[in-house]
Amino acid sequence: MGLKVCKFGGTSMANAENFGKVKDIILSNPERKFVVVSAPGKRDKTDIKITDMLYKCYDDVVKKGSCHDTFKLIRDRFTGIVKDLNLDMDIEAVLDETEKAIDSEVSSPDFAASRGEYLSARIMANYLGFEFVDAAELIRFDSRGNLNAIYTDDKIKAKLEDKEYVVIPGFYGKNSAGKIKTFSRGGSDITGSIIAKGVGAELYENWTDVSGFSVCDPRIIPDAKIIDSLTYTELRELSYMGASVLHAEAIFPLISTKMPINIRNTFRPQDKGTMIVPTGCGTSADKVITGIAGKKNFSVIYIEKSLMNNEVGFVRKVLSVIEHHGICVEHLPSGIDTLSVVVSSEELKDGVLTDIVNEIRETVAPDYVHVLENVALIATVGHGMARRSGTAARIFKALADANINIKLIDQGSSEQNIIIGVANTDYEKCIDCIYTEFFRK
Repeated sequence: MGLKVCKFGGTSMANAENFGKVKDIILSNPERKFVVVSAPGKRDKTDIKITDMLYKCYDDVVKKGSCHDTFKLIRDRFTGIVKDLNLDMDIEAVLDETEKAIDSEVSSPDFAASRGEYLSARIMANYLGFEFVDAAELIRFDSRGNLNAIYTDDKIKAKLEDKEYVVIPGFYGKNSAGKIKTFSRGGSDITGSIIAKGVGAELYENWTDVSGFSVCDPRIIPDAKIIDSLTYTELRELSYMGASVLHAEAIFPLISTKMPINIRNTFRPQDKGTMIVPTGCGTSADKVITGIAGKKNFSVIYIEKSLMNNEVGFVRKVLSVIEHHGICVEHLPSGIDTLSVVVSSEELKDGVLTDIVNEIRETVAPDYVHVLENVALIATVGHGMARRSGTAARIFKALADANINIKLIDQGSSEQNIIIGVANTDYEKCIDCIYTEFFRK
């Protein structure tokens, strides 16, 4: 197919045995020339991720002036991997240098957090016989902490143009002041996308511990089908509502290139996984919906006022109250005389909700204000919904037959998703009903 960039997640890097699986995958195809790795994840359910330990290292430095005690656990983890792989590598010297650097960097936790990927990539490069290139030499953030995409592309082209086989740490780059800056958690997915774009790859492979995107959460539906393909837009909708196989921002570097992303399973490399394709390329014509995803714990501020539609600036005034408290609005379904403002309940702590309701009353003088709490949102997503009549009717009938009360309905203007609100207690049952209606019949 052509040049591939491969990113391997934390589970794939958890121990020496998994390093071996990664090596087999990479060397099985000479087109896999650029490898991005995460920090080692959990080896089992009781384990601690390396990144979490590194954040603890930073806290130790701030509070006690040294990360020595916590870093010993990290040291043992990495020296164990090197020993088990039988590598000719002075990992102790690298770890000594890393511990000293963490102790001296107290301005931000980003440097400490980034060292898991850095150490993981150093070891993987040695193991594969590839060249190590630090992400700090490639990825640049601007003074506001945003990715400087143009400068980053230039740096990647300049640094990697003449290199053939390279390992790069994920998750971080360098800011305009020359300091290490990380993406949000899971940001190694974004690093992989950036590198794939910069080197002009034909495919970005994202290797993890599942065989692709499930139609819905397998913790709720253990036998949930794997999605063969979905579009960038469908991915955004599902990721926003909680599907966490790929970082929601990982598609942005690739939109202009229309590069596909293949989600693969390190532990089942024979599985084809899920192919994520540019919006407009289309997926299966027979597929009505692509996936179901959701989240719990939302609050709905329901506002009613006669002739609301004739009052200029009504919605703006309501939203200005929400903005004043620094709260993000998730959804905004409305009627001719009604408006529902959906926000995450987590943001409404310490009496903020009471203040917001009182300020809304003072600002727009509504006839009625009511707050509905403990609401779960479930999104049914798919390009096929726009082509098929009756999709919403099927959803609503399935829920009615299961005696689930719908508290909120919101449909995107693209007709690619239908979002419904139900009680938190009906969340799992609701997903099961929708899955049964479209995938078990």
